[in-house]
Amino acid sequence: MKRYSFIPLIAGLLFGAGMVISDMVNPVKVIAFLDVAGAWKVDLAFVMGGALLIFTPMYHFVIKARQKPLDQTEFCITKSKVVDRKLILGASLFGLGWGIAGICPGPALASLSTLNLSLMAFVSAMVMGMLFTHYIQSKRKACNE
Repeated sequence: MKRYSFIPLIAGLLFGAGMVISDMVNPVKVIAFLDVAGAWKVDLAFVMGGALLIFTPMYHFVIKARQKPLDQTEFCITKSKVVDRKLILGASLFGLGWGIAGICPGPALASLSTLNLSLMAFVSAMVMGMLFTHYIQSKRKACNE
């Protein structure tokens, strides 16, 4: 077991707890926040602002100053600068899905702790979509080789 292997678990649990406590796992609340032309609910902006107040100094003084992560030899960051059809389509589907359903992957996974059946169905569909995409991409890669 690596020396710092517990850190991602703790970070994930803190992230999930923050999502549940702030009610960002509630699709109705998220849709109300995204509805700036209607009955806009501004309270999630304070949640995001609070997160930025904590994250920004941590990023500049702790994360950015590091040459590598605690338990890896280098940061795993894409070198690609290409904005292609796949990226545009994926980002568009993500945004549309979030706007229509009021939930995205992070809060959806955190919502599993609430045992909400509709959110569990969302996570199941999300995982199936990810597996299907991985399958299709591996088939395309095999055909191109």
